[in-house]
Amino acid sequence: MGSQYPEGVDRRNKSREKLDALVEARTETLALLAELADRQPFRPEPSMEKTLRKFCEALIDYTASAHFQLYRYLADNRERRESVLMIADELYPKIVETTDTILRFNDKYEAMSLDNSVEFLALDLSNLGECIADRIQYEDQVIAAINGQSH
Repeated sequence: MGSQYPEGVDRRNKSREKLDALVEARTETLALLAELADRQPFRPEPSMEKTLRKFCEALIDYTASAHFQLYRYLADNRERRESVLMIADELYPKIVETTDTILRFNDKYEAMSLDNSVEFLALDLSNLGECIADRIQYEDQVIAAINGQSH
């Protein structure tokens, strides 16, 4: 038995659910980033390392969510509107750059003891925060296009 809604409406609802999941992962990551930044000056102590690990997990979850909820949707040819595809094609290389920065941060801090890197953490977090802000701006432009809003 088919859906009670036409296929286009059902597809839009699924698209909206994916975008909501992305925004939720992003919000959690931003909250943990703020929590981490509030712990300055940073000290190499177990509670700090635990907070940093939790942030790295959320950061990778958010990055993966963005890939699977947004870009994979576009890559699998589920989006047919040319305007959306043009925006996504324009912004995707910029988003890939932010992904690379995020992965480098994660690789550096995910398993490293802060004894060796605590003095770099404030600067690295600041640079990462700018990167995430850029990424959010790019994602929001793609989301707005998907939702039929001009950017």
